[in-house]
Amino acid sequence: MKLFDDIPVERPATPLLDTLETPAALRAMDDTQLAQVADELRAYLLYSVGVSGGHFGAGLGVVELTVALHHALETPYDRLVWDVGHQAYPHKILTGRRQAMTGIRQYGGLAAFPRRAESEYDTFGVGHSSTSVSAALGMALAARARGDNRRACAVIGDGALTAGMAFEALAHAGHVDANLLVVLNDNEMSISENVGGIASYLARILASKPYTSMREGGKKVLSHLPGALELARRTEEHMKGMVSPATLFEEMGFNYIGPIDGHDLTALAQTLRNMRDLDGPQFLHVKTRKGRGFLPAEADPIGYHAITKLEKREPGKSEAPPLKPANPVPEGPKPQSDVSRPKPKKYCAVFGDWLCDMAVADDRLIGITPAMREGSDLIRFSQEHPTRYYDVAIAEQHAVTLAAGMACEAMKPVVAIYSTFLQRGYDQLIHDVAVQELDVTFAIDRAGLVGEDGPTHHGALDLSYLRCVPGLVVLAPADEAECRAMLSAAYHHAGPAAVRYPRGTGPGVEIPEHLEPLAIGEAQRRRRAGGDGPRVALLAFGSLNGPAAEVAERLDATHLNMRSVKPLDREAVLAAAAEHDLLVTLEENVIAGGAGSGVNDVLMAAGHPGVTLNLGLPDAFVEHGKPAELLTECGLDAAGIEAAIRRRLAADAVEQGETS
Repeated sequence: MKLFDDIPVERPATPLLDTLETPAALRAMDDTQLAQVADELRAYLLYSVGVSGGHFGAGLGVVELTVALHHALETPYDRLVWDVGHQAYPHKILTGRRQAMTGIRQYGGLAAFPRRAESEYDTFGVGHSSTSVSAALGMALAARARGDNRRACAVIGDGALTAGMAFEALAHAGHVDANLLVVLNDNEMSISENVGGIASYLARILASKPYTSMREGGKKVLSHLPGALELARRTEEHMKGMVSPATLFEEMGFNYIGPIDGHDLTALAQTLRNMRDLDGPQFLHVKTRKGRGFLPAEADPIGYHAITKLEKREPGKSEAPPLKPANPVPEGPKPQSDVSRPKPKKYCAVFGDWLCDMAVADDRLIGITPAMREGSDLIRFSQEHPTRYYDVAIAEQHAVTLAAGMACEAMKPVVAIYSTFLQRGYDQLIHDVAVQELDVTFAIDRAGLVGEDGPTHHGALDLSYLRCVPGLVVLAPADEAECRAMLSAAYHHAGPAAVRYPRGTGPGVEIPEHLEPLAIGEAQRRRRAGGDGPRVALLAFGSLNGPAAEVAERLDATHLNMRSVKPLDREAVLAAAAEHDLLVTLEENVIAGGAGSGVNDVLMAAGHPGVTLNLGLPDAFVEHGKPAELLTECGLDAAGIEAAIRRRLAADAVEQGETS
């Protein structure tokens, strides 16, 4: 295996890889050629991600596994399902998308995750974890119903295996005796001892046709002898138990093989070829190393989970520019800059600082996250308050109900969760928290359009699905200072409350050090309309207060920062309707059922004839791209908002002229 110290800034030579337009050619290659493909694939992966940025470490860790899977399986006839999809970049390169990889996650380019509309090799669209076994099992059962010999294979990581959904699917697969292959990509959890030559050898033997034929044939012979079959079964079970952690998966009905070295391409290919034709549920345990082949990523697999794209090299410089992890682990406070204006802080960092400060002020506070310590910026909290920090792994449902249980005992749990992942714990939010009016605070990160990860990760629905929950307070900050004050307000509210904030940095306002809460349900007027033309009021929620301020200046309009989605400031809404000819609601959420719908409800309930224009995300799943590009596409940048208002005013003027 070729090892790399840095990322190639020029496209590497990949002569054998360049001949592969589909994986079919891999099936005719010998071990030496497969090894060359793997080396070239890793080099090209490093280069392409350096150009585009994106998920990084997971793909490097499955280069050999990806080659072996496409070599052993008859893809796309055989169904290959990747869990989450962070590790699917090598799969995309091998399945006809090599030339497009430098544009992955960019507007109009390849999606960040497997997507059915993108390639016939992407058999199931993913983005959230722990779905692969369920999906592949469905495919396997459908093939059996049609009488097809098609095989289904799910590739799931040890992290994704922490979710209950994965175990529900495994249990069902064993029960229905499906022809399903599950490959566990184990790159971190200590499920077994370190892999060595003996373990790889045993895995190949246990999967080999002579062994399986002897095992099944022997069972037929022994079935005629009283007690002999049960003795043989127990002997086999105990022998396998001595050399591998088979018991759990065997008890669920799987034939367990492994652990096998996931970077030994020869052993992988041989084992997978043998397992492809075995009947019943099969489980292959593969040990890999995240970031394998790129030494900085091997040393820091968390920091190099994803990277930003490399800056272009200056003319005359031969060295590669420094590589920047997308999610670096903080090294401590940096010295203050002499520039008077503070550097904008990420909203997740605002939350992380607030959580640590509030924990000092209130020893009842508990921090909970479903495997998002780095993303939600809980690193410092986990270090300073380890006994009050709970990472429950990829178990969003459990995270919410765990918080509910703690709240029953007078603790003050704070659940740090992405908007798109809270969808997975929605029933628990309603049934376990809201129905019981429990004091749980939800810090909802990545609200709105998150960018390059696309529709599976946009937080486009949360205002709609939260606003309808009885008794739930929902707040949306316009800047970093409001975010901190709203977190305090939600925390002190005696009941369930949520603060939803966007990915990335705020506008750069000064953040107070105190923990004073902001008043819930009170809007803030930032500008009053003047002039003699049609009077317009912009009612902006959260992140769209920025463009709202620009548009208000251009149109000489009133600008209200609504702050609270639920409860709405009813008096402010009715007053604005009485004083203006048009109310415009702005939100980075789908229009259907969102904050604008709440304003409409207030006007309707009051019998007010106020005219509204609701602007927000469309009734469609927004694709991937930079957030600014996507906001422009959705008409939610300042120019788009102004244009929509002018069109509405023109249409109203025409209508009034026709009726006068």
